[in-house]
Amino acid sequence: MEEARSHQSVDWLTYFKSIQTQCPWSLVAWIKGKIDVVRYEGRKLPLMEYRARMYLINAEPAVIESICSALDYDDKEYEWLFSYPSYGEYATPVPVIIQQRRAELNMLRQHLKAGSDEDAQ
Repeated sequence: MEEARSHQSVDWLTYFKSIQTQCPWSLVAWIKGKIDVVRYEGRKLPLMEYRARMYLINAEPAVIESICSALDYDDKEYEWLFSYPSYGEYATPVPVIIQQRRAELNMLRQHLKAGSDEDAQ
């Protein structure tokens, strides 16, 4: 398997532009430096001033999914997601585990749902 590339070798700006319909806040967060990108070293870090952190990981999809599920299982503060380049149209260009604040994500999801409910009327 090709080793996960460093975040400097990925055009993250283009990626975040491409997922605007799925994650509307991410582009602004990236531009403002509020998304941290680090290599996964087997431990989670507090987000502090960041809105999200992407952990670059060099592993097969099943391993990444298993790690992510274990991280997410008991964590009340953070939600853990994962992406792999072959996962479809909105997948990250390199394998990652994504850490975001659970409460913030739930609020954003409700806001988006309320907006789509209004659009449907």
